[in-house]
Amino acid sequence: MPLSHSEIVKLIDVSCVRTDVTYQELGQVAAAAIKYNFIAAFAMPCYTEKLGELLKGSPVMLGGVAGFPSGADTVAQKVDCARYMKSAGCKEIDMVINVGALRSGDDDYVRNEIKKVVDTVYPIPVKSILECAYLSDEEIVRACKAAVEAGVAFVKSGTGWAAKPTTVETIKLMKNAVKDKTLIKAAGGVRSLAVLEEMYAAGCRRFGISLRSALAILQEAFKRDGAAFEEIN
Repeated sequence: MPLSHSEIVKLIDVSCVRTDVTYQELGQVAAAAIKYNFIAAFAMPCYTEKLGELLKGSPVMLGGVAGFPSGADTVAQKVDCARYMKSAGCKEIDMVINVGALRSGDDDYVRNEIKKVVDTVYPIPVKSILECAYLSDEEIVRACKAAVEAGVAFVKSGTGWAAKPTTVETIKLMKNAVKDKTLIKAAGGVRSLAVLEEMYAAGCRRFGISLRSALAILQEAFKRDGAAFEEIN
């Protein structure tokens, strides 16, 4: 069954996590998140407090990132960043795993760094970003296993920075790996309502999407529902 536009907004974390994001774009993301009632909004660490101020008084959750985008920060740096995000009022933390350690076969390192972040910000949910674009299927399965064992709320396909987009096949692989032990978030390449709904059917329950793509998807959904879509001023 197709998702309604009111259901779709509760699946989208609207994001402004590019290198060149300006204050003006940050304001546009906050305004859109409030107007359309997206479930959460995310920015780069240096803009998180500013985004929180812009969202104040709205039901939109403030999200924060740690180890973003490379995942190559030290464990201590990731923990400190996550702690800062919690103090800044973030209700969810998306943390990039150490991709190199995973590809080197050091699953214990990956599991332990995720767990330290999970423990630091508890009870705030942590989403573990796997950067599947750089991983083999076998590595994706191992990354999912480590994240589940570390107690994450979500496993997330990527940062959206990789050249290779997240695919429905990747979501299916992740779902088969985690079963019902945790939730799945997709980011990178989700640019149409059809792709979002295909991934939802495959088991994905959250989507990290840039403002432009999020509004395009929402406009499609409004049109299909026979509802008027009001452009943001």
